[in-house]
Amino acid sequence: MGIVPPQKKSKEAATVNYHNLASENLLLIFTRNPELGKCKTRLAATVGDESALDIYKFLLNHTVSITKDVNAAKQTWYSVKIRKDDIWHSSFFDKRLQQGSDLGIRMANAFQEGFTSKHERIIIIGSDMYDLSKADIEKAFDILKTKDFVIGPAEDGGYYLLGMKIFKANIFYNKSWGTNTVLRDTLNDLKEEDVHLLEERNDVDMYEDIAGIDAFRPFLKHLEK
Repeated sequence: MGIVPPQKKSKEAATVNYHNLASENLLLIFTRNPELGKCKTRLAATVGDESALDIYKFLLNHTVSITKDVNAAKQTWYSVKIRKDDIWHSSFFDKRLQQGSDLGIRMANAFQEGFTSKHERIIIIGSDMYDLSKADIEKAFDILKTKDFVIGPAEDGGYYLLGMKIFKANIFYNKSWGTNTVLRDTLNDLKEEDVHLLEERNDVDMYEDIAGIDAFRPFLKHLEK
């Protein structure tokens, strides 16, 4: 399956500060539209749909706070529909819609468009990593000045960050996304490349990922009754 051509910019994207788009660095943020019963479904199995949605919104706000001042052009890629007036303010984030039949193809399209737009170093993250900071992202961009690829391994066998300055399409294909084989298979595709691995981090998918973390206690009070 081929990669789709770069899409036309939306009207919403037209309000972006375009001097940022000339940046050598590009940060891609993949996000799911926050809808009841459609996000954090594995977490919802324990905490319920409403609490899972509240937790996801909390994580979205955290991601906005750590990314809005990163020294890079920033694009928010929505899963279903671009929202005009939401937390991803157009002064900081260029809004795009993901294109492709699975996560790998959607990420490949976003990277390809970024390199076509002449960005030199591109990093992608999700929007639900509490265990991630602005400093982590900026460190990854610095690493890409001397390395071709940078990856942040997740404890569940996936990755929470992927960066590159050379587009390598095959790392986005033939993966079982959402399983514990993604990191292993990706590193196998990159075994001949110059790769730097960041510290392993915990992402938020299940109740066990947030149990005992103070920031999430307000969302879990109903479980303590």
